[in-house]
Amino acid sequence: MTVAILRFGGSNCDRDAEQALDHLDVDARVVWHDDGLPDDCTGVVLPGGFSYGDYLRAGAIAANSPIVDEVRAAVEEGTPVLGVCNGAQIGSESGLTPGAFTTNASARFQCEHVHVRVENADTPWTRAYEEGEVLELPIAHGEGRFEIAGDRMAALNDADRVLFRYCEPDGAVTDEANPNGSTENVAGVAGERDHVAVLMPHPERASLPDVGPTDGQGILRGFEN
Repeated sequence: MTVAILRFGGSNCDRDAEQALDHLDVDARVVWHDDGLPDDCTGVVLPGGFSYGDYLRAGAIAANSPIVDEVRAAVEEGTPVLGVCNGAQIGSESGLTPGAFTTNASARFQCEHVHVRVENADTPWTRAYEEGEVLELPIAHGEGRFEIAGDRMAALNDADRVLFRYCEPDGAVTDEANPNGSTENVAGVAGERDHVAVLMPHPERASLPDVGPTDGQGILRGFEN
């Protein structure tokens, strides 16, 4: 049983994800994209970074890598897939999840801690939390603004596919708490099947007790079963 953390040219959060999963006793290893998914793959992480220098659009080139076809096939078999930051951009560019991630409203790279509210606690990625619980997680992105057409956003809400929203420490969803201008403060969404999810904040950077808050552990525990 192995969670494959895919490394593309320009990935830089793959080792962070490996360390965080190792801390949770989840067997994980970094896999170079050209090598394909391992035969014993039980999960996939699309990690953060700047795959291929964010040329064209962030995540666009990696989304067209042959290994993404393998990821799609794994999804059909029920394999959990989590995209984080650049991995979220890859997920949206490849159609694994809805919407798109575009340039922050500030037009600046933003690296800070934010708060997010758990919107749906009935998924592999959120079952460690209570609905409405507030997490503190770091962000580090220049293209983290989630955008989607109004009717599709309504469909996401109706299907309860929004997993996290940017919020104040007390859980209030406000414009001021939205770090990048995302539609309806969306920080993370599920695919058509809830074992596929992407989010812009970094749970792997909030999982090791020695380096700060550990609110992200519950998200990574989605790979435990």
